[in-house]
Amino acid sequence: MHASREEMASLRKAIFPLTRKLAVRLARKRRHGRKGPLDFRNTVRHSLSYGGVPAEPKFRYPRPSKPEIFVIADISGSVAAFARFTLHLVYAISGQFSKVRAFVFIDGLDEVTRFFEGVDDIGEAVHRVNTEADVVWVDGHSDYGHAFEVFWQRYGREVTSKTTVMILGDARNNYHAAQSWIVKEMQKKARHVFWLNPEPRSYWDTGDSIVGEYGIHCDGTFECRNLRQLEKFVDLLA
Repeated sequence: MHASREEMASLRKAIFPLTRKLAVRLARKRRHGRKGPLDFRNTVRHSLSYGGVPAEPKFRYPRPSKPEIFVIADISGSVAAFARFTLHLVYAISGQFSKVRAFVFIDGLDEVTRFFEGVDDIGEAVHRVNTEADVVWVDGHSDYGHAFEVFWQRYGREVTSKTTVMILGDARNNYHAAQSWIVKEMQKKARHVFWLNPEPRSYWDTGDSIVGEYGIHCDGTFECRNLRQLEKFVDLLA
């Protein structure tokens, strides 16, 4: 959240090898994550090399469907850098998901999936998100409650049991109404709802932070302050 220009440049360099590593890991995890039912025919065929003794059972590996990802990101103030790198990472490994849609907000909300469609330079797409997205409703101060209302009115019906929702932000709501019922409704419809917060956990629920009020309706709330923590979280998405 408070990286220097040099540290931001180092983060950009670190993103590329990280995305390749995560893509390979997610594909492997999805392919070999668990065993399916016994494959009797394959077991018998392989037993011939053991004199007909089924010494090495073979299983049918399931082919789980790729998750659909909705990213809802606060791009106000200091959390904007966190949202930028998370969007960059998710889109760089988007081949591991059936669909990736991105929504950004301050006190208004805009879908920005269009900026990423058919582009080779994800960095340029993220730059457009930060400069062109329609995210100011009244005064440009974070209003999570209103942003969630807009999301639910426009896109709530498109959240399904295949959807994993990632909410990115510090949940500092400037003392506006939380509208936490919307996150509760998301959790009812979605496969998972996760909250990623770039603030130290010791700062949560202090001042105007209401991450706990939202967190009770999430499948997990994660402190995400560096690439290692972000990598660990993305690994869960498979």
